[in-house]
Amino acid sequence: MKYIRPRRAAALALLASAGCSFAPDPELPQPVADLPETFLESEATGAYAPLEWWRDFDNPTLDALIDSALVSNLDLVEAVARVEEARARSGIAWADLFPQIQAGADVSKTSQPANTGIGGAFRGLTGDSTQANPTLDRFDFTTYSASLGFSWELDFWGRARNDGRAAVAELMASRADLHAARLGVLSETISTYFQIADLRERVELTRETVDVLEERGALTETRYDRGLVSSLELYQVRLDLRTVEASLPQIETQLADAEGRMAVLLGKFAGRIDGLLGADLDPTPSLDPIDTGIPADLLLQRPDVRAAAERLEAARLRVGARKAQLLPTLSLSGSLGQQSGDVGGLFNAGQWFANLIGGLTAPIFQGGRLRNNVKAAEAQYIQLAAAFGRAVLTAVYEVETSLKRYEEERVRYAFLTSQRDEARASADLQARRYAAGAVGYTDYLDALRTLLGVQSTLSAAGTELALARLAVHRALGGGWTEEGAQPVRGLVPTQATSEATR
Repeated sequence: MKYIRPRRAAALALLASAGCSFAPDPELPQPVADLPETFLESEATGAYAPLEWWRDFDNPTLDALIDSALVSNLDLVEAVARVEEARARSGIAWADLFPQIQAGADVSKTSQPANTGIGGAFRGLTGDSTQANPTLDRFDFTTYSASLGFSWELDFWGRARNDGRAAVAELMASRADLHAARLGVLSETISTYFQIADLRERVELTRETVDVLEERGALTETRYDRGLVSSLELYQVRLDLRTVEASLPQIETQLADAEGRMAVLLGKFAGRIDGLLGADLDPTPSLDPIDTGIPADLLLQRPDVRAAAERLEAARLRVGARKAQLLPTLSLSGSLGQQSGDVGGLFNAGQWFANLIGGLTAPIFQGGRLRNNVKAAEAQYIQLAAAFGRAVLTAVYEVETSLKRYEEERVRYAFLTSQRDEARASADLQARRYAAGAVGYTDYLDALRTLLGVQSTLSAAGTELALARLAVHRALGGGWTEEGAQPVRGLVPTQATSEATR
């Protein structure tokens, strides 16, 4: 007997729901069954801890922005409403399992000639159907009734049960979609925060570079007037100044765009988030490795993978429901109530009536509609099995790619940090040499400009490093907390069923 690892057994349980008549047996798509044991690019293989993973950035301003986004983001409001819609549809589907009961009350008044209907029939029996009874030529009567009626289709073949369980699976998929939307909002908030921090830093560094180049240009003009430098050097300094000045409006435009996107994420208008952003942002990225766990964890951690699995389960159950429609249906209907010729008689126990009807209906000819419904459900099941397998392949690919990118960005950031330290040491040296009269002031300004350029590059590299770390968390599935509870690690259809049928 082939041994199935516990995590894969959990994944199989995710797709299965016991007792689903006519539904095909649950089967893991090949990419899921062949999940690798570890990620190729993983440095640390400890269990991934997704709870409030954004606090890994250790940034109180970022934490406050995320808290605001989780409360006010309109995409999340829309996603929550979709979950409520799916919950309601699940309740509708399960309603088919139960009898439908209706209460009714009616009054009927009848007035007809005595020689028609039953009266005409009696006269025919007496042989005097032509002569009217002079004392009774019309029937006038009023009937009052109050009743309870019911109808019930017995779910003998499991059609309603399969449709109900499929609706529960769709509900769980919509909840996973909500988690995916939350993860998307968190990721966008974090990436936009680091972009804003980087752009603000670059604006300040660009302005400082403009000041240095203006001072450098003024000194070069003075030296040119004295015949100490050529016109080529003067033009080059002016060209450098104009180039940097021209880049400043572009950076400021990008900053305004990033702040506007942050406002939308927070459900506010631009210009109304200054209190949350503050004046000084700390974009310092973390360089620590990330524990990734193993690829099988993605089946429960990644909300898009969970949604794909639930939709596959829903499609499997619908195959069983459509097959059940090919078989006869047994239904019961009836009513129980009081009936009287006056209102007071409705309270007389002897005025009761009852009826019960049982029916067996079998489809004989539907023009191929029922069998084509089965074929359509089976084709959808195959499609969603492929979609689930593709989601798992994509998840593993994104984790390994993001891990590789994170490692490369860490190496690049370390190189640029070293370059920044060397540029700073060079600028300090030139400042001391200028103070000692060993070099001219222009040499110090050139070293200072180089330092500012390296700092600008390092700021952008820090943002790329933070985004690479964010990509790892997002690829692993991220995480969240709801009212202090632990995140859902698995899906239990029985709990969702009881919730949907309340």
